[in-house]
Parts: sequence; structure tokens; C-alpha cells
Amino acid sequence: MKKRNLPQWLHSLSDNRKSKSGPADENPKWAGLVALAVVIMLCGALAEAQQPKKVARICYLGNTVTTSEANMKPFRERLREIGYIEGQNVTIDYRYWEGKVERLPVLAAEFVGLNCDVILTSGSEGPQAAKNATKTIPIVMAFGADAVRMGIVADLARPGGNITGLTSISVEILGKRLELLKETVPKLARVAYLWSRTNPDADDQFKEVAAVARFLRVEVQSLAVKGPDDFSGVFETALKRRAQALLFGTGGFFGAHHQRIVDLAAKSRLPGIYPNLQFVDAGGLMYYGEDRAEMFRRAAEVVDKILKGTKPADIPVERPKKFDFVINLKAAKQIGFTVPPEVLARASRIIR
Repeated sequence: MKKRNLPQWLHSLSDNRKSKSGPADENPKWAGLVALAVVIMLCGALAEAQQPKKVARICYLGNTVTTSEANMKPFRERLREIGYIEGQNVTIDYRYWEGKVERLPVLAAEFVGLNCDVILTSGSEGPQAAKNATKTIPIVMAFGADAVRMGIVADLARPGGNITGLTSISVEILGKRLELLKETVPKLARVAYLWSRTNPDADDQFKEVAAVARFLRVEVQSLAVKGPDDFSGVFETALKRRAQALLFGTGGFFGAHHQRIVDLAAKSRLPGIYPNLQFVDAGGLMYYGEDRAEMFRRAAEVVDKILKGTKPADIPVERPKKFDFVINLKAAKQIGFTVPPEVLARASRIIR
């Protein structure tokens, strides 16, 4: 064994013996002490190596199974790259609230009962529910509403408390989506804006939409969707008011009913820009927003820091850096709509 691997007290003992008495084999007493110390140290190291390593428990509070599968794929991939293997040194528990906000407190409480090492959340509603459920278990946001404005964290650079991760910019994004919709439908004069009362960011989002609409000289038809039974009536109202396009607020409620929304939009032959990539993959026309895959990869890195001992309060909350603009030309053909070539040229991905 190399001397640098010995404890400091053993270094001192060995050095002291050599300086006073010469080689250790000239004094059996000292040689025995050194040998005994080495044996004790080796036994301790062997016992430590035989102890089972702690399996970290990550608990994911997601909206639907479909969206969670898409979001968690890059998260799990990044965890593997870092060195976490599911079933060996990490497990992931899942709970889904399926667009029903009343289920969130119960699901968050379940995670507290499971003694999770980290709770991972997505969307605007999840972080608040997790925060209300625990002040001690670390919470990592993969994305959601503006965390500072919603009062989830005190400050992006110094979040404080037990919550950190990544925050979305859903309010600002809505203005950009309306601008893109105007470019895609050049003669756009009336847009139906569908929003959900369950979204905690609804008021600020509508203010942003209204401000951008005034600048673009577009009339906004505000259509609140109270529940799943309202969708058909809301689309009928949009057609009666001669809406020319669709814009959607954010929130897990819409995400849970994305296929129904896309089908009604196709039936109504209305072009729309949607709040989540899953809408476009399901047949919607356009999506502009944060690169969710990249955000979940970054969330995995934040979880890693916490599992290694860093406190959430010491990890700055990040804003998105990459954005996607996806256009579905199959959807455009289905409703008989032509996307201008200059808009197509700006797309990061085109579904043909």
C-alpha cells in the first residue's frame, strides 16, 4: 500500500518510528502496530465496499402519460449519460393529473409519503402543488410558468427554499405566437383565443395577447373553456364570430385534451398555433416555444447536483435558451391552407 493512501495518524506513526528506531523490523512492537493499523484500515474499506449503495428516488409529477413519455425520454437519457442506471442506483415514480387540477394536491402528498429524494414537476400547475405539499423535499421544475411572477421562487439567481430548475416564459411566448400567426395568415383580422380558467397564468397571458393584438391590429375573441364539454361549443362560437385562426393559452388542461382540440380545429378548417409540440405531432398546424427536450435534459443535470448534495436554494433557476418552430404541412393540406414560403424557411422542423 502506498503511503499517500494511509491515514494521517498512520503517516505520523510510521515516520516517527523510522526517525527514532530505524527500520520497523528492528522493533517487533512498532512493526506489529503498523501491521494492525493497516489490517484495520483494509477491513474498514472492505466493509464500506460491501454496503449497498443508496438508490435515489425521483418522483415525477406529470400531466398525461403521452406527454410524460415524450418529456421523460431526454431526461432519462441524460441521467444515463451522467451515470444513473434505473433499477441500480435510481428509480423513477410517476403520477399523472390528466388535466384535472383538483388531483394535484393528492398526488403531491403521495410523493411526500414516498420519501422521494427529488420531486420533478412539469407545467404551470405542478410546481405550486409540490411547493404546497413539502418545504423539505427538493423540487426541480422542468418547465412551467414564470416562477418569480407566480411566487414559486423568490429570485432566479437565488431561488431560496427547496425549489429550483427551469422556468418558461409563457407570457412572452404568446405574443410571439400571435406574431407568427399573423405572418402565416397575412390577412388575419380576427383570432379566436382559447384559454382555460385552471391555468394560474391566465390573466397575465391574456394581457400580453391583447397588447400584441392591438399592435398588429388584430381583433381577439376571448373564449374561455371551463371543462371538457365546452370544446364543441367554443369552436362553434369561433366560427360564428368568423374567426380566421386559433391561438391557445397554456396549461395542462389543454394538453390533456390535445387530440380533441386538433380534431375540432381540422373540422373547423382553422389554422392554429399551439402551446405544446404534442399538438403538432397529433395533427395541429404550428408550434412555437421552448425546446422541451433540452429543458428536460438540463433538469436531469439539476437533479444530479441535488443528489450529490447541492441545496436547491443554491442552484439558480434557468430560463429557456433554445426554441422550436415546427410546422405540419400534412395538417395544412388537410384544411386547405398554404403556409407562406418565408414562414416555412424559418421553421426548425417541418412535418411533411
